Amino acid sequence: MTSFFVTKAKAKAQLVGIKAAMTLIPAPRPTVFSGEGAALKLCQAIAGFGHQKVLIVSDKILNNLGVLRPLEAKLQELGVKVAIFDGVLPDPTFSITEACLQYYKTENCDSVLAVGGGSSIDVAKVIALGATNNKTPQQLVGILKSRKPSAPLYAIPTTAGTGSEVTVGAVISDDKTHQKGLVLDPKVVPRMVALDSGIMSGMPPKVTAETGMDALTHAVEAFISDFAGSESDIYARSAIRLIVENLRVTYKEPKNLAARESMALASHYAGLALNQAGLGYVHAIAHQLGGHYGLPHGLSNAIVMPHILEFSRPEINPRLAELARFSKLVTNETSEAVAAQAFMNEVKSLMSDINIKAVVPKMNALDFDDIMQAAFKEAHGTYAVPKYMTEDDCKRILYVISQQV
Repeated sequence: MTSFFVTKAKAKAQLVGIKAAMTLIPAPRPTVFSGEGAALKLCQAIAGFGHQKVLIVSDKILNNLGVLRPLEAKLQELGVKVAIFDGVLPDPTFSITEACLQYYKTENCDSVLAVGGGSSIDVAKVIALGATNNKTPQQLVGILKSRKPSAPLYAIPTTAGTGSEVTVGAVISDDKTHQKGLVLDPKVVPRMVALDSGIMSGMPPKVTAETGMDALTHAVEAFISDFAGSESDIYARSAIRLIVENLRVTYKEPKNLAARESMALASHYAGLALNQAGLGYVHAIAHQLGGHYGLPHGLSNAIVMPHILEFSRPEINPRLAELARFSKLVTNETSEAVAAQAFMNEVKSLMSDINIKAVVPKMNALDFDDIMQAAFKEAHGTYAVPKYMTEDDCKRILYVISQQV
């Protein structure tokens, strides 16, 4: 028990420094084009900056589906040469990122356009920063490891979930250990982004569900964080309400562009909220589940979130009640206890309606210690969690999500 209090005290001391750094170095915000056709408007803006050759960073699926063709054609029409790196995979590794950085240099590019989900945007962030700072991806892992601004960076997210197009972080995995390395630096925020509902309408229902839950997790963790403030609360509340109102619709009606645009904005708002307030245990544990079992990040977050919210009560009951009222799940007159439970019920109901099962079927109890230690290493001193876990607390949650109780 003594070690727990030492860990908690040390973590809180580190958080004081992080909070000060966040105040002194606020995250920039990109210019946003929104709605159907926004991607082509972004291409026009890119050409207006006078870039000679842009590297499009994406994956083979999007390239084979033809998503990149109109972007490439528009840029070339406007006099901008284009190179394409489509080797990004889910949970991108250092080797993939290094290959992309080398391709950027070989092709003599002067700017980067990320097209894809969080993985493609994260790779683009790191190579844009590495190109100008003459550093490898590994050397950029950590907090504020660069001195120079990144190469001009733009982003077109194809999923409504990660909010990576606006966040100050990027996650790259070690090829051998699968440990996730976090690059934290305001310089990785793109100059401009396009939230194009037309492009997002091609997302399969499963991806829509999992990325939507990713956005919900970002907003909820930011809202219950001890770093939360009035501005981050505005974005977090708005994101959560938009997700409650639109995620089921986009899951059932993939071509509903109005709902798609609302989900894109929700993801973006959630990213703005987490920039200011940070994340928590949900992400710390979910990152380890992804590394150990290859689970999609949004799915991992969805599995873990209800258990972390339950663990954190009653400390967060007032905040959960506020979310329930703002999202119109209850009336303003509903008591705190009933309203907080209504929000918990909505999270579980939403997961059920979009067919997300809250278990990790192939989870191995022998991995629990490694998962727990890695999660604590990530969370303690980095995330301003509202309630600290002991080892027993964490293991109980791991047992539940592995169906071993």
